[in-house]
This record gives sequence, structure tokens and C-alpha cells, in this order.
Amino acid sequence: MTTTADRLNQLLAQVDSPSLTPEQSEKFTAYLTLLQRWNARTNLTAIRDEEGILSRHFVESILCARALPVEIVSLLDFGSGAGFPGLPIAIIRNEISVTLAESQNKKATFLREAARVLNLPTKVHSARAEQLTQTYNGITLRAVDNMEQAIPAAIKLLSPNGWLALMTTQEEIPSIQTQTKETPILWQPEIPLPKNTNRILLLGKNSNSQLSNPTH
Repeated sequence: MTTTADRLNQLLAQVDSPSLTPEQSEKFTAYLTLLQRWNARTNLTAIRDEEGILSRHFVESILCARALPVEIVSLLDFGSGAGFPGLPIAIIRNEISVTLAESQNKKATFLREAARVLNLPTKVHSARAEQLTQTYNGITLRAVDNMEQAIPAAIKLLSPNGWLALMTTQEEIPSIQTQTKETPILWQPEIPLPKNTNRILLLGKNSNSQLSNPTH
């Protein structure tokens, strides 16, 4: 019988990404079980079937985690929802200090439980990310409501030379570039998530070295 870990590694192999370690596989299996149990009674994610969660949520978040620049040591998952991509980043890149910002109480409660079950040192900020005062040298956004407002708010929390990581689609690139044309973000070539789809990871580096907020 094919296990959850086997299937996830098969999907990663299909997109030329390395297999998970046994410890990582165990955590993703526990994450899936917890997510499906909570999803049965509260709306954490619209994708509820196992294959969909593995291929869309897990694989794409793992690809994002592996593509993040090595200099990122503190990361904010802005509008984390059910933990994507923040929790997979914490599993894959355990050298990064991850904070999950989620203003909806039920989702924030789930994130705390997930961090506990998965034994991750992940912090949960159960309010709007805009209320945070510290800065981060990595910020992720995926499927965030009001992306036009979220991107400028995220940039304000980005430290000098920090990285903005947007999980978005090819169609959104012109809009994103228009929204940020007055900001000091240097966009890199988009990274497919995975290949042969319209979903991408868009990385941008904050070139404003005049900001003085400390990075935590």
C-alpha cells in the first residue's frame, strides 16, 4: 500500500525535487492527518481531498521552501491560513525562524495546534500582520485576500536586503509589478510551481538600505 509519504515523494520526483527525509515525511504525514481532521469541522482550505492537498498545498510549498535564498533567517508568512507555505518552510528549512500571521481565530488556533503536534518552534501571530512592529528578512504571501493592499503592507515589514516571496500566477505578474513600481523591490525571474503550470514563485529583494528597523 502506498503511504502518504510515498505519494508525496512520488509527486516531488515528478517535478525533479529531492525526496523528503524520514523525519520530514513523518511531519508532513501528521500535518495532513491534522489538517483533514480540522477541515471536517471548520473551513481551513477549499482543497479537502488528500491528492489535492499533497499536490497543490504540500508540493508547491516545499518547492517554495527549497527556492528561498539561503540568507533568510527570519520569515513571516503573511496571512498564513492553514499554514501554507509557512509550516512546510519550517519543516524543510529548520534553520529559518518562522512566524505565521493569521487574523482569523479558528485558523490561528489550528496553526498553534499544528506547531505543537509537529514539534516546530514556529510562532503564531493571531492578529493582522500589519500590527507587527519588527521586521523580517523573508516574507511569504500565498492566496492572500486583497493582495493589492497586502503587498505594500508586507514590504513595510521587510528588512533591508530582505526577500519578498509571492506564490501567485503568471497572470498576476503585470499587476504586481504595477503595484510595486514605486518601491525598491528588485524582482527576479519567476520560478514555476511546478513546471508546466501557470503558478509561480516570484522573488523580490528589498534594495532599500536606508531602513533602520532591526531584524528579528
